[in-house]
Amino acid sequence: MFSGALSLDLQGIEARIVDIEVDILKGLPAFTIVGLPDSTIKESRDRIRSALENSGFDFPPRNFIVNLAPAGIKKQGANFDLPIAISILNSTGAIDTPKTMPMVGELSLNGMVKPVRGILSMVIRLYKDGFNSLIVPFDNRFEAAAIDEVKIFPVKTIHEALEALEGNIDAFTHKHSLNKKKSYGDFSDVKGQETAKRALEITAAGHHNILLYGSPGSGKTMLARRVPSIIPQLTKEESIETSMIHSIEGSLNKEQGLITEPPFRAPHHSSSDVSLVGGGTYPTAGEISLAHNGILFMDEFIEFKSNVIQALRQPLEDRFITVSRAAGTTQFPSDIILIAASNSCKCGHYFDSEIPCSCTPNQIQNYFRKISGPILDRIDLEVLINRVPYKDLMEHHNEESSESIKERVMIAREKQMKRFLNSKTSYNSLMNSNEVKKYCILDVHLENILEKAMKRMNLTARSMYKILKVARTIADLDSNDEISQSHLLEALAYKNLQNNYNW
Repeated sequence: MFSGALSLDLQGIEARIVDIEVDILKGLPAFTIVGLPDSTIKESRDRIRSALENSGFDFPPRNFIVNLAPAGIKKQGANFDLPIAISILNSTGAIDTPKTMPMVGELSLNGMVKPVRGILSMVIRLYKDGFNSLIVPFDNRFEAAAIDEVKIFPVKTIHEALEALEGNIDAFTHKHSLNKKKSYGDFSDVKGQETAKRALEITAAGHHNILLYGSPGSGKTMLARRVPSIIPQLTKEESIETSMIHSIEGSLNKEQGLITEPPFRAPHHSSSDVSLVGGGTYPTAGEISLAHNGILFMDEFIEFKSNVIQALRQPLEDRFITVSRAAGTTQFPSDIILIAASNSCKCGHYFDSEIPCSCTPNQIQNYFRKISGPILDRIDLEVLINRVPYKDLMEHHNEESSESIKERVMIAREKQMKRFLNSKTSYNSLMNSNEVKKYCILDVHLENILEKAMKRMNLTARSMYKILKVARTIADLDSNDEISQSHLLEALAYKNLQNNYNW
């Protein structure tokens, strides 16, 4: 007897609907799954048989064939265990549930329904395709309830799934809060470093990339790890988009469901390019995509392998990553703020006023040359950080708090939101060339200053546009509609790496 069910699987961060078709054929007992299943799906045959028998159902010795349609697309994961089991029960006549409902879930050998990855993407796919209900594993209930338009029925066992199909279980509802705060360090803890604090405020306000370089122990890492404390929480749309990526990686907090704060990712400098950009036989997200709508902090930036640093070029420019494999091509979003930190030379003391540098001139010149020109062009601000003098460290005057800085950042972001209301652009750093010409207007005097700076600093066109975007953000922080000379000069001052090294 033929039976069917609906389920979903993942391709990148997107989900797609899969038809589960089960039929019993004449012939010797067998259990065949077709439709380009991966090894995990093939192994589900033994899981399903054991789960059904331990749930009190008979698994008759028949010739079962299961088709996963569309048959021409490769499928992966344990999402289909539950719908296949329900379809088998229908095909053998063990149950009679004419009502159909999409469902996903991995089965344990004792018949319990275990959580799966990518539930949020699946719910969004169902909503887009006009479905209004889904049976999910109990541990996925908070994540699945993010989309109010789709009714969620969380189940722990096969029997509960049958109860849901018969309408004997109420839909699960959960009110997601965007006000949960994570504990970050506060900028009031940082003594001195006013230039660096100002640069990081600009970074947060305009979504700019920044490079912090200087002596060991000068506070680069401490400053970077406090940036999340001055970035506003994610909007509902950003929260869902970010959570989708973490959902497919299985890293969501099952009690909270949605990620409500900008993620902060800090990969080790020994990380490979695949771990950074994503990959694998079936492409998965890397650290860059996991930092989407948040911060990617790359400490000891020069110590990363050259191919890893070069892998940043596309995501920093396009704000997405394309991963091509034999199984297909997948795109992952990567709208990030890059915060890179590095010593000033091999020994780290080139700009140190207290400890002499032990590097040779060639070592000093070649140290930062590992970062290619195209990568430097994609970094908006370059900030030299020196040690804070002992006297300043011991002073007891109050430093500005993160909350105070965050208020200015939010005001600047609100100005950008109004500016780009009818555009796909969200922040100053993402402006295209036409928008730069429209919103970064300079008078004749300022154009002369910028022209002279380009010649003296040997800047590329991309770097010039970066400077204008930073100047626009500085003006927004000052609540000015026009870019003034002080705004432009401050933006130029943050493009100082080549000048400091006399390249």
